Amino acid sequence: MNSTRLENIAPAKSIVINQKVYEKRRNGQDVTVLSLGEAYFSIPDFGFNELDHNVGYHYSDSQGMPELRDRIEEYYKYNNNISVSKDNIIISAGSKALTLNYMLGILNSNDEVLLHEPAWLSYEDQAKLCDATVTYIPYKEEISSFEKYFTDKTKLIVINNPNNPSGLIYKHEELRRLIELANINGIYVLVDEAYSDFISDSFKSAAEWINEFDNLCVINSMSKNFGMSGWRIGYAIANDKIIKSLTVLNQHTITCAPTILQMYFSKYMKEIYNICKPQLRELINKRKKVESLLHKYDIPYLEGSATFYFFIDISKSKYSGDDLSVILMDEHSIATVPGSAYGKTTGKFLRVSIGTESFEKIDNALKIISEYLKNE
Repeated sequence: MNSTRLENIAPAKSIVINQKVYEKRRNGQDVTVLSLGEAYFSIPDFGFNELDHNVGYHYSDSQGMPELRDRIEEYYKYNNNISVSKDNIIISAGSKALTLNYMLGILNSNDEVLLHEPAWLSYEDQAKLCDATVTYIPYKEEISSFEKYFTDKTKLIVINNPNNPSGLIYKHEELRRLIELANINGIYVLVDEAYSDFISDSFKSAAEWINEFDNLCVINSMSKNFGMSGWRIGYAIANDKIIKSLTVLNQHTITCAPTILQMYFSKYMKEIYNICKPQLRELINKRKKVESLLHKYDIPYLEGSATFYFFIDISKSKYSGDDLSVILMDEHSIATVPGSAYGKTTGKFLRVSIGTESFEKIDNALKIISEYLKNE
């Protein structure tokens, strides 16, 4: 392949590392996996027998099946006390596809995208696929200071709330003010809420503002929040104009999200959520226990209270995040993701995921990591 667009597109570091995990496991090696971007939930098989396979085998609505959009509308009413019309919802093959499609719909060559560090690693490369440039806002900057990074070329700001990898939850009113300022300056805002259920308190979604600000698109992931990452079902909430454009892009990229999976979620979404909800609470409690371990081993990390990630600061180590990640994998079979994947000034960090391993294995891994921070 010789497209110039691909020349500056790097492999996704987290996926490269997880591929090494799969290879080690196939060779019979025990790996402590702190790199996976998912949580393992115990979810029963509700079965496909009651679904109409004559429908499921075929194409369906490019905007998403109305029945599933009804379920999402109910979900927001119940969980967020927000009235969202199913007409303002589009379903696609995972939220990642919608992130790219939203960028394709608004970005032109040399437009600028602002990302707040640490930023999910695919945002930058998706922007590059749209021939846009990326400017990182340093992780130390508060959201109230983002306006000073606006330029004449800025076309989009991406906010991951809650944040992957830090677990930061942005203050609701400060986020609203940022969207308002962006709108005044002709800048679009993408709020990625893929981890909205991985919190200890009720989540305030930016979706409540989609009819107030025509520059706003909110993206979320059923695959992520329900621990079903292999089932690529994500959705976006936005005004009519944005949804229409995203539907056209769906038509020309995936046609529709997998019909049978949409049918499954339409029928069993409430049951799946009710089963996942206590497990989500357990995971947040586990996060608090792991946070105590970080204090015990004197491992600093960026502030955050949500998700199943910690973004740990290894600046006391003589190693970069890239080097230490390799050492941990090769010498200790501990998989982590280097901080360089998440920004320009995050090279002395590691992302640690607690979603798939036992507390005991996490404890042992953090103890090993702490030894590398002593810099002896």
